[in-house]
Amino acid sequence: MGKQVNQKLKIVGWVAAGAVAGALTTVQLQAVARGSLAPLPLEELQQLAAVFGMVKSDYVEPVDEKKLISEAISGMVSSLDPHSQYFDKKSFKEFREGTSGRFVGVGIEITMEDGVVKVVSPIEDSPAFRAGLKSGDLITKIDDTAVKGLSINDAVKLMRGEPRTKVLLTIFRKDENRSFPVTITREEIKTQSVKTKLVEPGYAWVRVSQFQDRTVEDFARKVEELYKGGPLKGLVLDLRNDPGGLLDAAVALSAAFLPENVTVVSTNGQLADSKFTYTANPQHYMRRGGPDPIARLTKSTNGALKSVPLVVLVNEGSASASEIVAGALQDHQRGTILGSQTFGKGSVQTVRPLGPDTGLKLTTARYYTPGGKSIQAKGIVPDVMVDETPEGNLFAALRTREADLTKHLTNGSEAKAGETPMTDAQRAAEQQRDQEREEARRRLEEESKKNPGQRLVPEFGSDKDFQLQQALNKLKGRPVLVSKTLTERPEEKKEN
Repeated sequence: MGKQVNQKLKIVGWVAAGAVAGALTTVQLQAVARGSLAPLPLEELQQLAAVFGMVKSDYVEPVDEKKLISEAISGMVSSLDPHSQYFDKKSFKEFREGTSGRFVGVGIEITMEDGVVKVVSPIEDSPAFRAGLKSGDLITKIDDTAVKGLSINDAVKLMRGEPRTKVLLTIFRKDENRSFPVTITREEIKTQSVKTKLVEPGYAWVRVSQFQDRTVEDFARKVEELYKGGPLKGLVLDLRNDPGGLLDAAVALSAAFLPENVTVVSTNGQLADSKFTYTANPQHYMRRGGPDPIARLTKSTNGALKSVPLVVLVNEGSASASEIVAGALQDHQRGTILGSQTFGKGSVQTVRPLGPDTGLKLTTARYYTPGGKSIQAKGIVPDVMVDETPEGNLFAALRTREADLTKHLTNGSEAKAGETPMTDAQRAAEQQRDQEREEARRRLEEESKKNPGQRLVPEFGSDKDFQLQQALNKLKGRPVLVSKTLTERPEEKKEN
């Protein structure tokens, strides 16, 4: 039940994108697989072959051989940790789309409400926008499939497809109390992972919602536009609910604010090429060469971004690449980190093709902040703890963190999760969290009934965004309403 409610709370992704493949993931993309293989355990492989043979010959009905092998590989990889994954043809295509920021779909931002898809907003100039879909519209059917009972990911997959194909959506518009069909032709959608706004003269808000191929260019272009209006007195970098993405994009964004060549993040793993230190240098974030957007931004703003007063907003949904940025800026004392303790995903995944249309996303390293801290299963602790609303963190207990995930990787300095029985104190803490989640779930249901169709937490960047207002107070030297309840989370161990 809590998981279902959590889906109501979070906008999961663009309909054009589907569920963000590789969410909560910092990835490196490698063009070829490694050529060397360790010696193979022949006895165990013979067992695997024997099981395959028995299933193929003895199972009650014929089985698809390729499907059987694909699922065996998938099971092997998924048993490692929550972020390692085998990509079949379809999921590999979705993953590559997710990191590129280009998708084929109808073009709406969505959430779930009462078991159906709710339109948060159509993407400007998308097919859905041109078809007249509005914020608050409910999608009850996709072609001939009723949405009620589907997961948000399943609904998204039904709305995606090939360019120039059509999808029939049945819409219920509350304020007009009517249902009507809309046929939409799918096309490529270019999502924007960076939003900017001059919230008041001299003070800017820059939100990064995900680290994609296009994020660095979008960031540079939009910040340049902000500076065309004159110098800034302060900037708020908003990384709340940013699930991560590409490692080089995180290094580039950090480099925009840091002195040249300082350490941004280091990685350490079993392979020699997993032991590396990334610095604020173009050769560490320009994968494909070409013009450097960060160098252009630095030049066009006369280096203003290197010294502008900075506050970074984070919360429990800030993960992976966004934690790299927050950790680098915190360790170099470049800005004030404000909000709540982050997700705690301190591992790097490498994506390697296994053929023309399949691949493997494998956890290959832990990453460390410039000060040498691993934040795996812990997260970045803000310099200033601030609640998400004046009434407190009403629904934060419903958000999942790395330490809540089954088989989560430890930070390397503790025993592997599950090897040591939970202590009475750890068991009590887990029971308390369960109780807090149940209370938050009940509160969410009550608030939803009182305010049907309303956002229960103000939109990021709006004038009702409490944490943003506190960030502006910090930049102006005014008092900040610090949380009276938020404390640093202790390191946690989960039994497998």
